Amino acid sequence: MARLKSENKRNAILIAATEVIAERGLSAPTSAISAKARVADGSLYVYFKTKDELLNTLYREIKYEMADAMMSDFPRRGEVRHRLKHIWDRHINWGVSNPQQYKALHLIGSWAGLTEESRKVGGAPFLEVQKMMDDAVTQAVFQALPPEFFAAVVHSFAEMTIDFVRRHAKEAEKYRELGFKLLWSAIERKR
Repeated sequence: MARLKSENKRNAILIAATEVIAERGLSAPTSAISAKARVADGSLYVYFKTKDELLNTLYREIKYEMADAMMSDFPRRGEVRHRLKHIWDRHINWGVSNPQQYKALHLIGSWAGLTEESRKVGGAPFLEVQKMMDDAVTQAVFQALPPEFFAAVVHSFAEMTIDFVRRHAKEAEKYRELGFKLLWSAIERKR
């Protein structure tokens, strides 16, 4: 007889996986995740057939959480700078408030086992942002950079800013603003 699956156990495994991956990296054994989730080792495999499936699922789940934080109240009209600032502020706030998810997402995002399907599903909530970026290049607001390089530039500025905001909480707004100004300066097309 097949075991009934519990949404609570599945969520406990995903939360534990986030914590263990953030603390120990992708090579952490599934037994550490099971122990953290307080489930039997075999229970993990009832919910996720392999560690790869677990990591791909975790990536998608974290991307959804991040999208919820970043895309709520997204100003669909208006200047590109205003819309990008909205995304920037929400991204920085989410990264500061969710350090383990942020780290796990970064590690899994550069992992060779991340499937193209997971990348596509994880990126789907951000298609509106990508369209805004593409339109900004077409309208000569942003420099025409290769998409992967553009994403790397944004990510590196965000990572630096999140680190400064965490270490200098009393000056969080100052560093969030400074990070955005530097990002804008780096991607803006000079006329």
